[in-house]
Amino acid sequence: MTTVLITGAGTGFGREVALRLAAEGFDVIAGVEIAPQVYELSEEARSRNVTLQVEKLDVTHEGDRQKAEDWDVDILLNNAGISEGGAVADIPAKNLRRQYEVNIIGPVLLTQIVLRKMVAKKKGKVVFMSSVAGLTADPFTAAYSSSKHAVEAIAASLSQEVREFGIEVATVNPGPFLTGFNDRMFDTWKSWEDDPSKRLFDYSKIAFPHEQYDPEPVFKTTVGVINGSITPYRNVEPKEIIPQQREQMDAAWTQKVTDGLGTRPEIVQKAYDIKPGTPV
Repeated sequence: MTTVLITGAGTGFGREVALRLAAEGFDVIAGVEIAPQVYELSEEARSRNVTLQVEKLDVTHEGDRQKAEDWDVDILLNNAGISEGGAVADIPAKNLRRQYEVNIIGPVLLTQIVLRKMVAKKKGKVVFMSSVAGLTADPFTAAYSSSKHAVEAIAASLSQEVREFGIEVATVNPGPFLTGFNDRMFDTWKSWEDDPSKRLFDYSKIAFPHEQYDPEPVFKTTVGVINGSITPYRNVEPKEIIPQQREQMDAAWTQKVTDGLGTRPEIVQKAYDIKPGTPV
């Protein structure tokens, strides 16, 4: 039986993917951030008549990561992640560091542990739950987006480094999906330990600047990448936004530093105009 380790399985994409893979017959180790999620996810698995090995696995906690030393993992889905909103000019150092610890440092250190056994077996697969935010960037998402740009670089390097050992590497790149994740990103300022009077922006007036999709395509694609029915290295969902992503990436080659100076970009204005949780 193929063993899949999924981090961040207590909520969102990771939770549903863990349950669906278990239903397909995979031996799933579902890592959750906090202890109460162990019971909650175990009960959900029982109600859906599937079996999960649910483990407390905070990727930033060394003791939690060391548990993976005892697991024989065939496929690792690095799904755990948080999203910190706020402008570059305002985001506190503490929040910036936490963003990188959860989305970059923790997953890399866990991957190092799992890779040792994969290399010994000369096979395995590492999948990173990245984002379209790892390919492009929106206003007020610099911390999150930069962490996902780092994930993209890590995945690209790792793919070249472990290919000779028979280990596959892939990314899943969700766009704006209505899971609550994006809207929570634009609420993190409420817990900042800073001086609000010094902020450049009033975050009570700003929301995630995109309409959001039903998450079903991400569940299906992630399961497909893991079970091998989907083989591309990069997997953007929904597919209808791929041309837009490529256009944004290409635009950087022709953009002038003076373009639009003194005016508010459309995407910034949309952050003021849109309501949280607006569906496509």
